[in-house]
Amino acid sequence: MTTSSLPIETARAEDFGEMNGFLNSLFHHGVEPEAHEAERAIFEPERALVVRDGADVVATTATFTRELTVPGGGMPAAHVSMVGVAPTHRRRGLLTAMMRRQLREIHDAGREPVAVLWASEGRIYPRFGYGLASQRVLITAETAELRMPAPAPDEGRLRLDRPADRQPDLARVYDRARAGRPGWSARDDRWWRYVLVDPESQRGGATERRVVLHEGPDGIDGYGLFRTKAEWGSTGPKSTTTVDEVVTTSPVAYQAIWRMLLSIDLTRQLSWGRAAEDEPLLRLVDEPRRLGPQLIDALWVRVVDVPAALAARRYATDVDVVIEVTDELLPENTGRWRLRGGPKTAVCTPASGPADLACDVRCLGELFLGGAKLTALADAGRVRELHPGALASAGPAFAWHRAASAMEVF
Repeated sequence: MTTSSLPIETARAEDFGEMNGFLNSLFHHGVEPEAHEAERAIFEPERALVVRDGADVVATTATFTRELTVPGGGMPAAHVSMVGVAPTHRRRGLLTAMMRRQLREIHDAGREPVAVLWASEGRIYPRFGYGLASQRVLITAETAELRMPAPAPDEGRLRLDRPADRQPDLARVYDRARAGRPGWSARDDRWWRYVLVDPESQRGGATERRVVLHEGPDGIDGYGLFRTKAEWGSTGPKSTTTVDEVVTTSPVAYQAIWRMLLSIDLTRQLSWGRAAEDEPLLRLVDEPRRLGPQLIDALWVRVVDVPAALAARRYATDVDVVIEVTDELLPENTGRWRLRGGPKTAVCTPASGPADLACDVRCLGELFLGGAKLTALADAGRVRELHPGALASAGPAFAWHRAASAMEVF
């Protein structure tokens, strides 16, 4: 049997253990029982695909059912993960076949106008129509060289605890903050257990994860998830703080939590891998260069149903534009679409008249969360202006007052 003829099958619940072990081997991880059970709880076998060569799993992918915050609100989005092909079966068309089938199934189900994923390598997914929709700032800070503004008289109270013991408080803060943050995904109890799982084998010699909570006049209004790793040199302590999440609903809570995280005794460095492009910390410290910021990719979005997707989000300014879209994998999206929208409503319908702009579906994914600039895509030769002035009038509409960001890897 050739690789191209290997059947792609819908997974069964009992396939999870083998699929998870297969993926852990591909990503060079061991199987940790605690994490394994948390991952099993979020697994949706009816939305997962598996390829076997004889008895061996050689390729997988899966979809999770979640809501994604987009400009102006939330919408259903297919969260794609568990993508992998065995090194013995690479470059034989398995990934292409799986991704095409997955997109077709998402489209035909009609529930989720977009799909979203994290890319292990950025070159993989553009050929399936995914566009880079948000970026993140990697912070590697020299904490001894940084100063924060002095605390306000009404700064509130900080307390430390175990994250699992405070899950309801974390969920309440996260849900309030998520409503206004494009790129953040909804979390039910299963997803909170997945996010908070903390097996010792995956700590890299650091402490267990801890949470610092901020209590303001109206209760808990912020938290930070972090761990520390001890290290000493010939000149004294040089331990590291690693931050996983900082979520707050008030500037006071944000400043108080960061003031603590940047000043933990015996630490000299702090790392955080998922700061937003508009992260307030970049504007708070006295020497932002000492944060060592580095911009890298985060979420990739694939528009699966063009009219439904463009109508599901809101726009920073009023817009009335006809876009000519090409989509090689989902031809239903190819055509001219008239988008009329603004801050409160949006409608997208087929258009018979001439187009103002032309692009492929990947560009719509890059624009979808407000992360990419329409003019930047045009300057890169990936969006064509067919009607003079269309870029200047439509560009501000696709932007948003909050930068797209991502709080978790799924």
